[in-house]
Amino acid sequence: MSQINLTMPDGSVRTVESGTTGLDVAKSISEGLARKALGVKLGDKVLDLSRPLTEDGAFKIITPNNDDPDCLMLLRHSCSHVMAEAICDLFPGTKLAYGPAVEKGFYYDLMTPTPLQQSDFEKIEKRMKEIIKEDRPFTRVVVSGEEGLKRTAGDKYKTDNAERALAREGADGTLSFYANGEPGKNWEDLCAGPHVPSTGKLKSFKLLSLAGAYWHGDQNSDQLTRVYGTCFADKEGLETYLKFLEEAEKRDHRRIGKEMDLYHIEDHSPGMVFWHPNGTKMVNALKDYIRGKIDRRGYLEVITPEIVNKTLWIKSGHADKYNENMFKTMAGDVEMAVKPMNCPCHIQIFNTGLRSWRDLPMRLAEFGKCHRYEPAGTMHGLMRVRGFVQDDAHIFCTEEQIASEVADFCALVKEIYHDFGFDSIVVKFSTRPERRVGSDELWDKAEAALEEATKLAGLDYILNPGEGAFYGPKLEFTLKDSLGRDWQCGTIQVDFNLPQRLGAEYVGKDNQKHIPVMLHRAAVGSIERFLGILIEEFMGDFPLWLAPVQARVLPISEKFAEYAHKVERELVNAGMRVEIDESNEKLGYKIRQCEMQKVPYMIIVGEKEQQFNSITIRKRKQGGNKNFQDILENFKTVPEFLNMTADDRKVVR
Repeated sequence: MSQINLTMPDGSVRTVESGTTGLDVAKSISEGLARKALGVKLGDKVLDLSRPLTEDGAFKIITPNNDDPDCLMLLRHSCSHVMAEAICDLFPGTKLAYGPAVEKGFYYDLMTPTPLQQSDFEKIEKRMKEIIKEDRPFTRVVVSGEEGLKRTAGDKYKTDNAERALAREGADGTLSFYANGEPGKNWEDLCAGPHVPSTGKLKSFKLLSLAGAYWHGDQNSDQLTRVYGTCFADKEGLETYLKFLEEAEKRDHRRIGKEMDLYHIEDHSPGMVFWHPNGTKMVNALKDYIRGKIDRRGYLEVITPEIVNKTLWIKSGHADKYNENMFKTMAGDVEMAVKPMNCPCHIQIFNTGLRSWRDLPMRLAEFGKCHRYEPAGTMHGLMRVRGFVQDDAHIFCTEEQIASEVADFCALVKEIYHDFGFDSIVVKFSTRPERRVGSDELWDKAEAALEEATKLAGLDYILNPGEGAFYGPKLEFTLKDSLGRDWQCGTIQVDFNLPQRLGAEYVGKDNQKHIPVMLHRAAVGSIERFLGILIEEFMGDFPLWLAPVQARVLPISEKFAEYAHKVERELVNAGMRVEIDESNEKLGYKIRQCEMQKVPYMIIVGEKEQQFNSITIRKRKQGGNKNFQDILENFKTVPEFLNMTADDRKVVR
């Protein structure tokens, strides 16, 4: 028999006969390791312990470890099968669609004869524990495609999955099934694997939630129920994650947004945000903050149409590469498209005049409203929407200016994130994708220029092969919040292609026409998404400059309403966002409402305040009485009290 070489994690090489299983290798090291082993990884493939090894490669034995993504994937995929069996046992006639492991757990899309409820989780978990206690082996059965289709006959979803698997590139004409025990006797499902050795390995799991899902994500297809759960290597890992979920629930921007009356989303316009007055104040405050940053860096703000003739999108390449994500409409007999991004429109502005090398770099910025079709099942509050505003800009420059412009943008992103307390940033360098426009020569130049820029900016990055935009490579900036969650927000892309496709030119020092390079950049990305992140990060307790209501005037009784309005007018003139609580409630109730709604300052006025032309100011559970004119002066001069100017804005955490 032939032999293969396995490169172990410590760099040593073990030579074994081809066909040796991962379990055999584990046993050759120690019986203890074999008992702990959950699976193996050969090259980039995770395999069952019982699968024969047939090729050379880097090799590791996967053991229980909550920090190992391969371990968690094995546990979670296996746990999804145990959950599916339990549901099928308890709800006979259940149809199973798809049940993968995902980053934080697993889910199964299915259709039950009667709708599942959250209250069903207790009995489903009880049945899962019974299956786990039986410690049945996960048994893989490989059959011909013809035999596999016979096994799935009559099951719409499994037949469709089987046909897709057989049609997949590289398919060998066979299908695999996994039984939770003995094939033909115990429950089984069409599955490519891999799985842990037996159900007994799955002791730390929890079912989490229910959601709706569409078959293949198509809202015109069958509506299914998606059951979410998670699984960890031990009880400690599960408990830590459940505490994380509890904290995340407290911070959920959808709940806080409703409590603070910031926005809503409704079925009349799915994925589109209705910003209420309080939310609109925050949107405008964030825009003004960003404006202050980019004004000092020489950006010129523009506004472009939201609906543009589709011919522009065909010429730019978006209609071919991005068609499924675009909304279309008709203007008479002319087909139009709602813009999914701003770049072609900014090129149209650049093209309106004869540009010289002296005009470069030209930095055009826009808080542009964009629309992209997102499948119904993927939308999530402000975090993923169909209509959003980008803090977008496009820099037209020469090749020699790329590095300095990218480096300046990197400094801007770091500055903005730091202002909000986000100092842990990961940068990804995404290279050319398979679907792209432009020649390899242009892509070589773009990637080389971006690489040079990262050196000038002193950036460390993670290489992200094949994930660039269809027109150019990009840097992606991912911030980490206080719960350790990653949010990809900022991005900059080097583009040699769109200016060429849309006829952008400038006259160089040599008096000849040249095509400018175009840098696409956004610092926070979607305004909606970034505000969603901030709502969760601050739990609604925003820094003063961002708070929708910075101060609320609380008259002790209606006798002092006139004086309260005088105070309000002076505070508004001082630059504050102020409102008055003129309800008939007692002062204690008004104060509690302010604190629940996280209003930074409460201005209390009554007989004494009116008599001495003063106010009592309370800052979130703090008190004090000062002369009214002194307070106004503080509002004008102390940044913590101010609705700050762009130059002075800083976050007060």
